[in-house]
Amino acid sequence: MIDRNITTLEGSRLLDEVTRLKNEGYRLVTMSPVEVGDKLEIIYHFDKDFKTVNLRVQMDKNTPLQSISGIYFCAFLIENEIQDHFGVEFKDLVLSFGGHLYLDEEAGIRAPYCSMSIKQEDGGKK
Repeated sequence: MIDRNITTLEGSRLLDEVTRLKNEGYRLVTMSPVEVGDKLEIIYHFDKDFKTVNLRVQMDKNTPLQSISGIYFCAFLIENEIQDHFGVEFKDLVLSFGGHLYLDEEAGIRAPYCSMSIKQEDGGKK
């Protein structure tokens, strides 16, 4: 059975909710980012005793996103990966690679997953 327990939060409430989950014994599983127009939506996935809790936050990509790595240290890896792939910045990140965790400066590429779309030019007919 899949538990789709998702709570949508304002970004200002993120640290309070993450702290509450940590204090209740939840572990951070991962974070799922998706670009929604000029926003970045991140779903934070937590687990305790096979019960999942998911927090959804939508933020402006041009504003630094709040890091949860001060609460769950392991989040620094996921947040650095999101910085690399989506071209956003996390504030208060305990260890930041500045967009170069996976992407080498010499490669000359930045945020490869950012702003991708598919346009059908034949009016939808095949």
